[in-house]
Amino acid sequence: MKKALIIIVSAALAVSASAQEYIFNRHPLMPTSFTELPIGAIKAEGWLHDQLVKQKDGMTGHLDELYSEVVGADNAWIGGEGDTWERGPYWLDGLLPLAYILGDEELIAKSRVWTESMLTMVYDDGYFGNRISRKYIEGFQRGKAEDWWPKMVALKILKQYYMATGDQRVIDVMTGYFKYQLANLPQKPLDHWTFWGEWRGGDNLDMVYWLYNITGEEFLLELGDLIHSQTTPWTAMFWGETNELRTQNSMHTVNLAHGFKEPIIWWQRSHDPKDLNAPENALKIIRHTFGLPTGLWAGDEQVHFGDPTRGSELCTAVEMMYSLEEMLQATGDLQWADHLERVAFNALPTQATDAYDGRQYYQQTNQIACSREWRNFVTQHEDNDNVFGVLNGYPCCSCNMHQGWPKFTQNLWYASKDGGLAAFIYAPSTVTAKVGEGTEVSLKQETFYPFDETVKVTVDFTGKKVKDAYFPLYFRIPEWCSNARVLVNGEEGCSSPMAGETVRLSRRWAKGDVVTLEFPMEVSISHWYDGATVVERGPLIYSLKMDEKWEKHEFEASYEGKYGPYYYTCVSDTPWNYGFRLQDMTPEKMSENFKVEIRPDEGTYPWNLENAPVSIKAKAVIIKPWKEYNGSTGQIAYYREDGDDTGEEVWIELIPYGCTTLRVTEFPTRL
Repeated sequence: MKKALIIIVSAALAVSASAQEYIFNRHPLMPTSFTELPIGAIKAEGWLHDQLVKQKDGMTGHLDELYSEVVGADNAWIGGEGDTWERGPYWLDGLLPLAYILGDEELIAKSRVWTESMLTMVYDDGYFGNRISRKYIEGFQRGKAEDWWPKMVALKILKQYYMATGDQRVIDVMTGYFKYQLANLPQKPLDHWTFWGEWRGGDNLDMVYWLYNITGEEFLLELGDLIHSQTTPWTAMFWGETNELRTQNSMHTVNLAHGFKEPIIWWQRSHDPKDLNAPENALKIIRHTFGLPTGLWAGDEQVHFGDPTRGSELCTAVEMMYSLEEMLQATGDLQWADHLERVAFNALPTQATDAYDGRQYYQQTNQIACSREWRNFVTQHEDNDNVFGVLNGYPCCSCNMHQGWPKFTQNLWYASKDGGLAAFIYAPSTVTAKVGEGTEVSLKQETFYPFDETVKVTVDFTGKKVKDAYFPLYFRIPEWCSNARVLVNGEEGCSSPMAGETVRLSRRWAKGDVVTLEFPMEVSISHWYDGATVVERGPLIYSLKMDEKWEKHEFEASYEGKYGPYYYTCVSDTPWNYGFRLQDMTPEKMSENFKVEIRPDEGTYPWNLENAPVSIKAKAVIIKPWKEYNGSTGQIAYYREDGDDTGEEVWIELIPYGCTTLRVTEFPTRL
């Protein structure tokens, strides 16, 4: 479900938490317990704020300059004659929430050019946006202007704009467009212009239910039924009734990320447990086919069995995060929060440069070089898919990458139906929202999570005369944590909280009250492709620390227009051919052979090699025959039960995957 918000405002650019009402699912949609807050109610702090500022100063804030030919002034979405398809809306889908979360007037002004155009380029039949297809030009997507798919992205933008401003025009435009869809989809279904709309119909359905929860207009339920009937049957696929999840090259990797939420979005209408439980079953299948330890899967661009040298497209990470966020809101099921953190804290940080001036089209879980070489990818874009640049690989990710961290921030806190607030994912932040009988509260979450084990939440009130208020707070106990503690003002607030459960603390809260969550993190081992060993601690997976030699290059003149003006390579001379022995990973020997070292939060940006806050010194062995092949780790038996190919015993250093660029993450397993 997409839980709605009615926002009453006197100004178009800001929303006060005191002027909000929280709207949950209307009948006959499945009742829900949590809903998202207005954009701007949650502010990032600490490392997360640093991350958002890097986006502002990097590609997110300046893509209209770096990629001006496509998302600049001539884009057809803002009245030009250029690109008319997904790339402009993709950019706005991340730029807009970033602008309002940071309260940055310059970025807000940039986003308003696009939202104003969307709200005013409206036709009598309800259609909005450009509808003129133009002649093909190399590097542009100017055809199929009326395709359903790009409008799905635009609808998400309008919804977020409404959540930030309360502009009533959004409701009017979306209502008109959904009437247009209801009238035209029977003759021109979601796959009429391209197949993308059929695969990604869940995004469309999500926005239909969001509007229904505001207006209650019955035709929206009819439209939702129609959209679902024309969308790829994800529930059947996820229950194994068709073979896509067990068949290589069966679908585009990003379509799978989009599709993950559709059964649960539809479940709100169907009330069928089969829909509700379909994504969980899909993950069970994927775990043994395409799955990667980052919470994603191998897909470069087609899905593939999870060999750690196969690529994972950046769009997959941000779209899977969005799907998980929507699933979490709709169900309150904490497994989706755990999975969201796994993607956000592992896959996402490593696929962009620290300065956010370049991104990688495909990442590899075993990645020993980011260089211009042809690798074992299904879809190759010359030789530049795993270097870092503005447009290398394919430009969709250059535009779509920006939604990841802003939407993650937006989902740090939810309003609960019983007048409280809920924190189901953790990062340093402050939330200001109404609770109880209308009291405005400010909660500050101080933490160095996911590196540190402690989260501290301090209660404050915005009203000077308010000293206390009665309301509940909800917190997630991570599924990996078996010995959590929940303290209120230093005393036990919950006895024996269980892994994977929600803790509800309902009481009269006073200014200065502190909730302390302690999540002890133990080193653990999991096994992935062909029995490869992966080292985990809390929500993070750990990788071999490799020295990095970065170099910036210019693309040759024949490539510049296609792949951007520059790119970065990253190589290393660090040995990497290591493995682990099962005899060193028994429960009795884990603490002896995997030694954790933690560096305190020093206020530095943590997601890089230099500042990695945690390291694990691990006992390993050299795997003698393991060699490099075409810039990647070569073929090896990741599990061997007989025949000794190991060399000397060595100690290696592991750091969080998200802090690496070069790494080995899936290690050969030996007896």
